[in-house]
Amino acid sequence: MKKEILVLLLLTVLSSCNNKQMEKPNNEMVSEKNVSDQNKNVALTIQIIDKLSDEDVEGAIYENIVETFKGDFDNEFEHIKKLSAGQQMFWATWILEAEVNNGGFNQYYYNSDGEFAEMALNGLKIIKANKFVDLVSRANSVYEKDKERLSAYDDGSMESFSKSYKDNPLNKFDDEFYDLEKKQNISKLRIKYIREHKSEFVN
Repeated sequence: MKKEILVLLLLTVLSSCNNKQMEKPNNEMVSEKNVSDQNKNVALTIQIIDKLSDEDVEGAIYENIVETFKGDFDNEFEHIKKLSAGQQMFWATWILEAEVNNGGFNQYYYNSDGEFAEMALNGLKIIKANKFVDLVSRANSVYEKDKERLSAYDDGSMESFSKSYKDNPLNKFDDEFYDLEKKQNISKLRIKYIREHKSEFVN
């Protein structure tokens, strides 16, 4: 269930957010086909990136990375580890932002089993999202300490997932994250990095 939720979530964010600061979810889901059709088979070059607007560049990079999976989302982390530092930064910070805005840090770690936690932290450092580095570092530490207890809820059911929020020490980080978004826009920092390091995002 977890991978399916993550894929739908990422597709929703791609469709509705682009370079705008993400808002808390409206739960409107779109199909993978609809999103894929927007940027289908985009082979990125520096010239193409230069021509893309800020509204479109993140979506094109997302689609370009998804193409490398060849439909194999079960080994998502292994695929991402083979990509450039820029692509890893993009994917890991994109997931972090999407998940936390959709269901808080608890959902973020639940859906990814914390696989992208360090990569996301490194990505935030790369794009100089300094206001988020300390927060995510603290959240990662709390998750590592509480990982075993939280794993008890990981039976794939929505009921257990809902119960995992009760007395969860990760909950305290959510409002802090949302407040920081008003002061620093992660998407804009990603786009700035993309513009300055285009070679890391081409085929």
